Amino acid sequence: MMLPSPTHSNYTNLLTDIERGQVKIPQFQRDFVWTIQKSAALLDSIIKGYPVGTFIFWSTKERLRSVRDLGNTPLPEPKEGETVSFVLDGQQRLTSLYASLRGLKVQRNSGKEDDFAQMFINLEASEDDQIVLTEVSDLPDATWIRLHDLIYGGFQQLAAFPQHYHARLSEYRRRVESYDFSIIQVKDVPIDVATEIFTRINVGGKPLSVFEIMVAKTYDEVREFDLAEKFDELIAKLEPLDYETVSDATLLQLVSLILTKDCKKQTILKLSKTAFIDAWPRAIDAFERAVEFFRNSYRIPVSQLLPYNTLLVPFAYFFYHHPDKPSVEQRPLLEDFFWRCSLGARYSSSVESKLAQDVRRIDLILDGKSPDYDWAVDITPEFLLDNGWFNAGRSSIKAILCLYAFQQPKSFNDNSLVSIRNYWLKQANSKNYHHFFPRAYLGKAKVEEWKINNILNITIVDDYLNKREIRAKPPATYMKGFKKSNKALAETMSSHLIGDLDEFGVWENDYEAFLQQRALLISAELGRRIISRQIDTDGQPARDDDYEEEMAGVEFH
Repeated sequence: MMLPSPTHSNYTNLLTDIERGQVKIPQFQRDFVWTIQKSAALLDSIIKGYPVGTFIFWSTKERLRSVRDLGNTPLPEPKEGETVSFVLDGQQRLTSLYASLRGLKVQRNSGKEDDFAQMFINLEASEDDQIVLTEVSDLPDATWIRLHDLIYGGFQQLAAFPQHYHARLSEYRRRVESYDFSIIQVKDVPIDVATEIFTRINVGGKPLSVFEIMVAKTYDEVREFDLAEKFDELIAKLEPLDYETVSDATLLQLVSLILTKDCKKQTILKLSKTAFIDAWPRAIDAFERAVEFFRNSYRIPVSQLLPYNTLLVPFAYFFYHHPDKPSVEQRPLLEDFFWRCSLGARYSSSVESKLAQDVRRIDLILDGKSPDYDWAVDITPEFLLDNGWFNAGRSSIKAILCLYAFQQPKSFNDNSLVSIRNYWLKQANSKNYHHFFPRAYLGKAKVEEWKINNILNITIVDDYLNKREIRAKPPATYMKGFKKSNKALAETMSSHLIGDLDEFGVWENDYEAFLQQRALLISAELGRRIISRQIDTDGQPARDDDYEEEMAGVEFH
């Protein structure tokens, strides 16, 4: 292997190489994200002769399956046998330089288009001022020139400026044309070495996420493995299932736990490329099985309802080692695990270390053994009443929403299934979260806010019922209308974990009776899912630090 060699290039040669297709961005690089303003600051440094850092190129005759063009601008493919320089470091600077000097329109992946021709030289600026600007509406005419015109404008165009600017125009043009760009070329190394160099460069400066670094580290041309593409493919498959909100970090944690039973960032970054690629297909298959299990067995229709997306990791770990349906012995143990993690705020902090502990619990479940838990959960009606402040970001609240979704809630007016989608479950004030006793009604009755906004008072309904049918009416009033239109009203209310309307105090608008009865019913449903243990029944269960942390941001009125 040849040692990296320092070299240099002026802007003409650099831009010519780019336009001949001899400088490319490998797929494992992140997108071009610099703004026009940040790019203008780079050009300002160049005109002032300041150093702008060194570009690191991997010079090779290899051809990568996936490359990016600078600024998403189509550029020609290099001829077979020609050396190509793939940018390992300096992509943002190089793309900014190219787009600015050529005056390109850059199409962002978001669809937005930025016009890099809108970059100007302030001819009145001193060396201490910002010389390169992106806005000149406040400057008098003939005191500024487009950067592109400065570099490529003909003699007549430049001569048209007032005489006292001619020397400055000539000097600025000379500075750009003669600027010496520092380049380090890494030659004749395999892609493994190139991506390792890229990884080390970016680990040192910490500008990339762990996922972006792993995209580089695991890239394999021969095996056609591109982690970014593989993740996008998975999200595309999950989108029709309404589970597309899972994060890339979740998948890295899963693979790392499969390979090492640990998922700290340092561990992930040290994973063997070969082992990672080998494990990926089965890991993704297991992840998809976990999604199907949550959707079918727990009837959680969308990922936004999950108390934590992280919960998919231990379940996918289970299905990696047990591709079939859980056995009769395993099923209640998995359900117990799910609800203990959800109600106990398990993954609100120290996620990596807790996942490492929990896959060992899953190992026991795989053997049909019941694991021990060092945190308690309280599902008593009293606890639900006192700690049910409705906030859609709290894991314990989302757990009860999962319980509601399991019942497959029906529409009050016609007993049809309520549609549940990710996009309307993102916030607690969604119109689809219905206070059965409306807030406005209870507010007029002087009920305290903490008691009004309780998960026990929440049902999941269709949006239009909230807006058109219910509004601020007391339940005795609006339920009479539904009783007439819906012959199966008792069945409908049962799907919302609301029993006999007389016992629940609905016809008398008795909110206290409603809360008490619903707390009993929800407590009983949770009791069917959680295996009773000494830690839960020996006096008052302790709240762990995670629970306290989750409750810290909740304001009670």
